[in-house]
Amino acid sequence: MINLEQLYRQVIMDNYKNPKNKGLVSDPEYIQVHLKNPSCGDDMHVCCHIEGEIMKDIRHDGHGCSICCSSASVMSNLLKGKKVFEAKEIINDFYEMVKGEEISDEERMDEAIVYRSVSQFPARIKCATLAWKAIEEAINKSIEE
Repeated sequence: MINLEQLYRQVIMDNYKNPKNKGLVSDPEYIQVHLKNPSCGDDMHVCCHIEGEIMKDIRHDGHGCSICCSSASVMSNLLKGKKVFEAKEIINDFYEMVKGEEISDEERMDEAIVYRSVSQFPARIKCATLAWKAIEEAINKSIEE
């Protein structure tokens, strides 16, 4: 029988090897953000298209560890189609979760719940949150415009 930790590892490796929404879009309608994690070499580009209050499209591209790259895939898939306010709530819940804090609605985290155990490895929190920080910055840029 497969245990929960093995299942989480499978989700992470599947999203690392077969990332969803990978590849950037060169279009002025897309907000582009590029962030790096100098402590481990993760490098992530995220772009998104927000139409009205909806996250119409989210794309990512970059390189780094399996935690960073798989988290970008999970983030893009989870937030695509959400309203901006809901995406911001999920992003904040993700940050709380990876720090080891309780969140109110685990169900809406979907596959992102697999990063809960990252809290046991503080150096990996930056890896798991890099793409999430990038999409948060993109959302903030869209609000400023």
